[in-house]
Amino acid sequence: METPTLGQYAIAPMTRLDLDDAVEWAAREGWNPGLHDGDCFYQADAQGFFMGWLGGEAIASISAVKYGESFGFIGFYIVKPDFRGQGYGMQLWQAAMTSLGDRTIGLDGVLAQQENYQKSGFQLAYRNVRYEGVGTGTTVTIPRSCVPLSALTLEAVMAYDRPFFPADRTPFLTAWLTNPQHYVVGYLSSAGLTGYGVIRPCRNGYKIGPLFADTPGIAQDLLVALVDRVPAHVTFYLDVPEVNQEAIALAESYRVVRKLGWITRAAGTPPQFSDRSYQMGRVFETARMYRGHVPEISLDRTYGVTTFELG
Repeated sequence: METPTLGQYAIAPMTRLDLDDAVEWAAREGWNPGLHDGDCFYQADAQGFFMGWLGGEAIASISAVKYGESFGFIGFYIVKPDFRGQGYGMQLWQAAMTSLGDRTIGLDGVLAQQENYQKSGFQLAYRNVRYEGVGTGTTVTIPRSCVPLSALTLEAVMAYDRPFFPADRTPFLTAWLTNPQHYVVGYLSSAGLTGYGVIRPCRNGYKIGPLFADTPGIAQDLLVALVDRVPAHVTFYLDVPEVNQEAIALAESYRVVRKLGWITRAAGTPPQFSDRSYQMGRVFETARMYRGHVPEISLDRTYGVTTFELG
C-alpha cells in the first residue's frame, strides 16, 4: 500500500483512530453502528481496514477482514459524497479484494448494489431482514435457564458459536463478548449451552446480534432476556436471515410485554404474552452474497446475525 501524499490518491491500512472516522461515516450513512464497534472490529484483524486518501484527506473506507486462510468479509465500503463517481471507491475495492486473495468472501450489501457485486464474482445466497421494536421498560420474568456471561465460560460460548460462522473468529468474539457495555445471555439446559445472544448499545437504541439457539422456544426465551435490557420507548433491532422461516416467524410474532409479563404455561408449550404488547416491524433488507464456495453454516439455528459489517 502507498503512503498518502499531497495531491495524490493513495490507499493505506487504517490506524485504530482512522477506524473511528469510518464508524462516524457509517453513522452518517444511517447504518447506526454500535458505540463500541470500533474496539471490537479492530481486534478481528487490525490489518483488515483500508482508507483512501486524496491530498491528505481521508475520502473512502472499506474493511476486508481476514478470518484465517479460508474466509474474509467485506464491509464499511463508503466514499464521501463529494468524491463519489470518480473511481476512488473502485480503486479501494480492488485493493481490498486483492488483500483477501483466494479466500471465500462474504458481504451484506444493499439490494440495489447486487448487480455491481455480481460483476466482482459475488452471488446472492439469501437476504437478511432487519426488524425494529421498542422497549417498554417493564421488567418481565426471565426464564431461569437464561444466564449471564458470568455463569458461562468464554470457551463454552466460542465452541457453541463455531458452527454458525465459516471460520474461527476467536479474537473478534473475545472482544465482542467481554466488552463491558455488551450484555451476553446464554441458555443452559441439561445438554449444556444450547443458545446465546448479545445486545449492545448503538448510536440509536440497541442491536441484538448474534442470536443463536437450538430451538425456536430457546430463541424466544433469549430474546425476552435481551429485550428486557432495553429502556422504555427506546428502539432495538434484530437482523434475521430470511431463509430461516422460524426466525422470521419469531420476529414477526414477537411481542414485547408491556404490563402483565409472562402468562403461565404448561411445561413444553410455547411462551405466550399478554395483549398489551408492541409488534416488531421490518425496516430494510440486505443481500448476503459470497464470492467462492457458499459456506455451510447453521442458518436453521440463526435467529439473529452478529453484524452486517463483519458477518
